[in-house]
Amino acid sequence: MIIRQTVVAADNYSKGDKMLISYNDCISQYGNDYKLNKAVAAGELFKVKPGIYSTKRSCSELEIVAFRYPNAVFTMNSAFYYHSLTDVIPDGYHLATEKDAAKIKDKSIKQYFVREERFDIGVTIKKYNGVIINIYDLERMLIELMRNKNKLPFDYYKEIIESYRSRVYDLDIQKLQEYITHFPKSQAIFEAIQLEVM
Repeated sequence: MIIRQTVVAADNYSKGDKMLISYNDCISQYGNDYKLNKAVAAGELFKVKPGIYSTKRSCSELEIVAFRYPNAVFTMNSAFYYHSLTDVIPDGYHLATEKDAAKIKDKSIKQYFVREERFDIGVTIKKYNGVIINIYDLERMLIELMRNKNKLPFDYYKEIIESYRSRVYDLDIQKLQEYITHFPKSQAIFEAIQLEVM
């Protein structure tokens, strides 16, 4: 079974209609800072953040986050919201990175350090509000919900559980069972899922 599905790389962020471009790619395209600044002054490009340029005047914060952290994966509150499992808008952006990744200093991002052997499990791509993002799939997020049950507000947890119950037929049970084997206390996780969702 494929644990990690296709993931979007930074240089393929928006195939055919590249909206966000790194400073280095801009320099490759325009040749030097002078010509780059001329392109910005002429409205050919727009500077959206330090080191990030856009071919359109405005970009969503989600676009910028997905572009800036191409190796990170949306998880927890962000993933629950983007999968329509809750109506609660996340407080910032919840991103998983490998355990040895650099600490993200952006205050709008909640970073989760994940062991290398579990990082790829359930990674997929999703288009959300026109933005292509790396995100953990429904099955992986159900496991994360169970693993983090005691850290979540009770009403929030119950809302997500109810959503999973209503979408139980959307779940790939075989995939879920395979994923679970890679986590500690796998039997307890499986039993909790059976009790609360199935």
